[in-house]
Amino acid sequence: MAVPKRKISPSRRGMRRSADALKGAAFVEDKESGELRRPHHIDLKTGKYRGRQILAPRD
Repeated sequence: MAVPKRKISPSRRGMRRSADALKGAAFVEDKESGELRRPHHIDLKTGKYRGRQILAPRD
């Protein structure tokens, strides 16, 4: 049967559990359209990414 060799300190246990916290989704305001979008994603309203036209604009 597997048994831990050493006790895990409260600090180390807390550092491990810190990754379990739920974080809200990040949004940024688009410079051209002013719409909220996720960072590093295409703006679906204009179809642009980093100033380049990627998709056809949505009406």
